[in-house]
Amino acid sequence: MKIGLTGTISCGKTTLVKALAELSEFKDYFISTERSKYLRDLGIPLNTDSTILGQYMFLAERSHELMHDNLITDRTIWDVSAFTLSAKSINDWDKRSFVEAAMCLNKHYDLIVYVSPEGVEIENNGVRETNAEYRTKIDFTITEILKEYKPQRLITVSGSTEERIKLILEELSK
Repeated sequence: MKIGLTGTISCGKTTLVKALAELSEFKDYFISTERSKYLRDLGIPLNTDSTILGQYMFLAERSHELMHDNLITDRTIWDVSAFTLSAKSINDWDKRSFVEAAMCLNKHYDLIVYVSPEGVEIENNGVRETNAEYRTKIDFTITEILKEYKPQRLITVSGSTEERIKLILEELSK
């Protein structure tokens, strides 16, 4: 089972993945969480400064994750595509070409969990963008891409981490 969490910045994806990793149901899963600081330290521009080369690095990470049989990740092709579409330095043709390439990986996810930012304050981790307007833009873009490029199986979670876990486990039991 390959489970990807998608959502805007600072909505609780990493927190949720780490909580899921503690559950016995996921003991044999490859757990992949935020690598932004590592990538930034490699010189890869993040957030609004993103470049097409940087975005392909992020896409390569998503591809690598999908090579695992059992996966829970806090980043997906929908996130990477939303950041690409929102990047100021990437031209429109490159943006659309990137999204088309990224979406070729769509069928490799078994479950996509859209993590709603509703009720979650923006947390400054020293790496991510903390601009509320940008956060809203990314969220809107992710939801639009999810409509255009529908995952095989999609659920939306909100509330506390415990409530989110409950929704995911309920979906997986179906």
